[in-house]
Amino acid sequence: MEFSPLMIPIFGMMIPIVAIILKHREKVERMRIDAGERYAAPDTSRQDGRMEMLEDRVAVLERIVTDKGLNIAAQIEALRDQRGIDDALAARSETRAAARSADRG
Repeated sequence: MEFSPLMIPIFGMMIPIVAIILKHREKVERMRIDAGERYAAPDTSRQDGRMEMLEDRVAVLERIVTDKGLNIAAQIEALRDQRGIDDALAARSETRAAARSADRG
C-alpha cells in the first residue's frame, strides 16, 4: 500500500474534526453528570424506601424457604391476608367472571 500525497490534507482536516467531536462529547457528559447530581437527592430517599421493602420481602422468602415445617401453604395464605392480596385476587376473579359472562351472553 502506497502513501498517497492526498492523505496529508485529509489527515490534517480529520484531526480538528475529531477534536471538536471529543470536546462536544466531554461537554455533554459533564452536563449529564451535573444533572444527575442535582436530581440524586430526592431519588435517594425513594430508593431507600424501595430497598427496605425489598429487604423485608427477601426476609419473608428466606423464612419460608428455610422453614422445615409442613405448613408452608398456611404461611403463604397468612402473608396474603396480611398484605391484602386476597382482595386483589377476588377483584381480579370477579373481573374475569364478568368478562366470561359477557362473552357467553
